[in-house]
Amino acid sequence: MILSIESSCDDSSIAITEIKTKKLLFHKKISQELKHSKYGGVVPELAARLHAETLPKILQECKMFFPKLKAIGVTNEPGLSVSLVEGVMMAKALNIALDIPLIAVNHLKGHISSLFIEKDGIFPMITLLVSGGHTQVLKTKNFFEYQILATTLDDSFGESFDKVSKMLGLGYPGGPIVEEYAEKGDENRFNFTIPLYNSNRIAFSYSGLKNQVRLAIKSLNDLNQQDKYDICASFQKTAVDHLLHKLKNILKNYSHEVNLFSIVGGASANKYLRDKIFNLCKKFDLELKLADLKYCSDNAAMIGRYAIEAYTKQIFTPLEALEASPKIF
Repeated sequence: MILSIESSCDDSSIAITEIKTKKLLFHKKISQELKHSKYGGVVPELAARLHAETLPKILQECKMFFPKLKAIGVTNEPGLSVSLVEGVMMAKALNIALDIPLIAVNHLKGHISSLFIEKDGIFPMITLLVSGGHTQVLKTKNFFEYQILATTLDDSFGESFDKVSKMLGLGYPGGPIVEEYAEKGDENRFNFTIPLYNSNRIAFSYSGLKNQVRLAIKSLNDLNQQDKYDICASFQKTAVDHLLHKLKNILKNYSHEVNLFSIVGGASANKYLRDKIFNLCKKFDLELKLADLKYCSDNAAMIGRYAIEAYTKQIFTPLEALEASPKIF
């Protein structure tokens, strides 16, 4: 079995996965959302303290599995450094105590692996990774090889939802709140401009759209509830249309090389986005692959799934080389 640890942001999670069957034997996640909500976003120092409290409590529930553990998988990049350190130090302590190898896991590769929790991997595919920290399109060759086709120039897709929610005073995390409000709004009321629409650059940008929302809020002075619904709906439509516009150009060039398209990351739980991408995939004759909703956000199960593949290839990380890093790919 493999014990995996995830602490890249504000979710403390540990999982136990059986190597041969890929079966998830134990999985627990403790969210810090309520603790951070009053601040309108994640406070790194608070996140680190909460990880220090919760990770050991979850680990206590896993002690029965210790005799059968063959390796420890842990997220070491990217993420908040102070949060990553908590998981990395726990992994190092277990490495010394149990004398089993370490597997460093890139958090974004973990999200791609979330598609195959308790399943065999299927490749190649084009992957849209949308989360609070990242917006990327990748040509995914296998669990280990990726080609970056597009990335964000500034804010991420998920981050823009959080910021719009904060501007409207709706709370944190903003993604599900804005999506809920959007369902009751008129998505055509505010004519927000699609970012980079007239640019040939294959990239994403959400800072300008965020500013358009700010100006719309300012122009209305006192917002009523319907105003908030309509702003959320118009913002969500434009944010997704931006993704679709650039994805069409990417798929024109790469769809003949793959049969699968996937969406991963915390923001991939957005139903409006899923429906729009499903229709896009139909036009390009691609099968859409999605992770179970419970595995879209940060979790240790996806880290364990990647760790199985690394273990099979005997890809281990020396104790002295395991460090927490905020960098991405």
